[in-house]
Amino acid sequence: MKKLYEKNELLFAILWIVVYCAASIPIRGSLGDESLAMVIELGVIAAGILVFVKKFSLEEKYGLVKWNGSAANYLFFLPVLILMTGNLWGGVGAAYGGTAQVFAVLSMLLVGFVEELVFRGFLFRALLKRDSAPVAITISAVTFGIGHLVNLLAGQGGMETLIQVFFAIAWGYLFTFLFYKSGSLWVCILVHGLVNVFSKFAAQERNSDGTYTAATIVVSVAYCIYLSRKPTALKRKDA
Repeated sequence: MKKLYEKNELLFAILWIVVYCAASIPIRGSLGDESLAMVIELGVIAAGILVFVKKFSLEEKYGLVKWNGSAANYLFFLPVLILMTGNLWGGVGAAYGGTAQVFAVLSMLLVGFVEELVFRGFLFRALLKRDSAPVAITISAVTFGIGHLVNLLAGQGGMETLIQVFFAIAWGYLFTFLFYKSGSLWVCILVHGLVNVFSKFAAQERNSDGTYTAATIVVSVAYCIYLSRKPTALKRKDA
């Protein structure tokens, strides 16, 4: 892994994306997010990422550092915190019962961690080294969204998946901008994980609802424009 990382960071990032998708899709399709197998699989991937990042002291590069900015400069993260609750706008109700719900919550938190490190950490940082910031942000966000097409392989419906793709692209822009501007990935990891968790406590699947998706897109555009005017923590030369 280290040799590939040193030789080609972009290929290294793509390999992690492939590993994550290849390992998750069969389990999600056959056993679901609420399975112990899903928790274990995601836990192994998360542990592998953490071991690599810590072994080579890459915490700062990939945003696993304390966020030290002024909350006021980011509107106290209110736009993303409000959107984070969107899955609960239609009411609250556990998706599963007993330990299955616990496993689902753990899976969703792990998904948030793994996807942020893979798409915002590995992929975005690799792109930022070779491309302009707008291009790197766009590729990272769109790739993250398009990546949700793999849910079709897990048995999800076509229209639901399409709406989810646009939903994920909007969030992808938000998360990438926040990381790019702040230099810390922890807010993105926390919000991403809770968006996923709340989907398991929703009375209905709100991220497949056009209203929530439309609201996410509108807020994403407005908030990204706002963030674009703020100082940047990540520089291309530091990538």
